[in-house]
Amino acid sequence: MLKDRLLSSAVLLSLVSVLLWLDARHPLLGVAGLWLLPLLLLLTVGTAMDICRLLIGANRLVNKPVTLIAAAMVPLFACIPYLWELGSAAYPADCPVGRVGWIAVGAFAAIALVLVTEMFQYGRGPAGATERVQAGGFVAIYVGVPMAMLVAVRNLNDGNWGLVALITLIAVTKSCDAGAYFTGRLIGRHKLIPRLSPGKTWEGSIGGVSLSVGVAYGCVHLLFPAAGVLFTTPPPVWGPLVLGIVCATAGSLGDLAESLIKRDTGAKDSGSTLPGLGGVWDVTDSLIAASVPGFLCFAAGLAGA
Repeated sequence: MLKDRLLSSAVLLSLVSVLLWLDARHPLLGVAGLWLLPLLLLLTVGTAMDICRLLIGANRLVNKPVTLIAAAMVPLFACIPYLWELGSAAYPADCPVGRVGWIAVGAFAAIALVLVTEMFQYGRGPAGATERVQAGGFVAIYVGVPMAMLVAVRNLNDGNWGLVALITLIAVTKSCDAGAYFTGRLIGRHKLIPRLSPGKTWEGSIGGVSLSVGVAYGCVHLLFPAAGVLFTTPPPVWGPLVLGIVCATAGSLGDLAESLIKRDTGAKDSGSTLPGLGGVWDVTDSLIAASVPGFLCFAAGLAGA
């Protein structure tokens, strides 16, 4: 189990590293983040598919194809200001929507798609429109919006600042997963929420948060300078501390949220796509919860500016 987990993690890490290097050194068509878009959409659709599979397996009503499209729409809408640069004109600075505002537009469009689909299908298919709208809307927003926020993180500030911020967000969040796992195995004694996730302990959680804080300090004070990112406003001394605690705590809640859905639907794993790791949702669960608060931390200057 541990061997499969490490192997799958190594393959994923290698793929992400190659795409990040390409994005930093050779931006596709000159657009920052475009190399990462296929992977982002793959993770978005894969996560939404895992949740739909759990719901369908528990005899819950959900329109799977429409839900997958709706979830993918949100990060696609988030890319509009940056894909705009493929044309001859730059994205207008005075646009009332703003760059991050397109995420809200995408979320509205996703909900509209789910609703309009049920309107046209009403009376011609099985009953349960309300339940399908609830499920489709939940998946589209819960998965789509956080994934779209990763686009916003990537495009913070100028140059490769956002790319390093994205790497930092991923490293800080996922290091909590690793720290909690190994600390829990070594010294875990007191269960966190045994009815929901029997394997998680308070000791593991503390170890995970501690490692995240250390990684946050390392990224802010070592990775940013190593990548040639210059701060116009240096980060506060306590900035990485808050960044690490916030991302680690949010990521842990995302992990528990997945456990809640799995327990309620009677499933052990969200899927079996990745040997040793489970489904795609088992990989993205913590990032989904940490992306929004992580973006706010970066926007607030906790990692400098």
